[in-house]
Amino acid sequence: MRRIIISLFLLSMVFAGAVHSRIYTWVDEDGRTQMSDKPPKTGGFNEIEVKVNVISSQKPLARDTSTTTASQQKPAASGKNVIMYSAEWCGVCTRARRYFNANNIPFTEYDIDKSTKGRREYKKLGGRGVPLILVDKHRLSGFSTHSFQRAYQKP
Repeated sequence: MRRIIISLFLLSMVFAGAVHSRIYTWVDEDGRTQMSDKPPKTGGFNEIEVKVNVISSQKPLARDTSTTTASQQKPAASGKNVIMYSAEWCGVCTRARRYFNANNIPFTEYDIDKSTKGRREYKKLGGRGVPLILVDKHRLSGFSTHSFQRAYQKP
């Protein structure tokens, strides 16, 4: 049932673009320019054809695009394993990444939009937002330096 509703909605959007593809403009009796998707009853209008640009944001899925920082080649000084599930568009993820790099904290990052493995693990964890950060078995939803430091420095 849900698929049918979604299909009908998408189909209506396609036809809505075709139906409302013209704009009419005219000057009313008070000298003001008017615009509408329907021509005025009095006549004396110009017809403007509207071309709709469609941009597809669907990117092909990569097999596994997890990233590893250079500092990750050595074991963490604290011995803690840090994993961040992120997304390219996420500003908080960028802030967390910068913090980790600036403080030489080794971490593994999975972009949930690009990494099949990362998306699968994120779903197993019941992820509802990014960043989702694991410090060993301690889970952080979002990022704040205070919360991260507390989790990272716990014995």
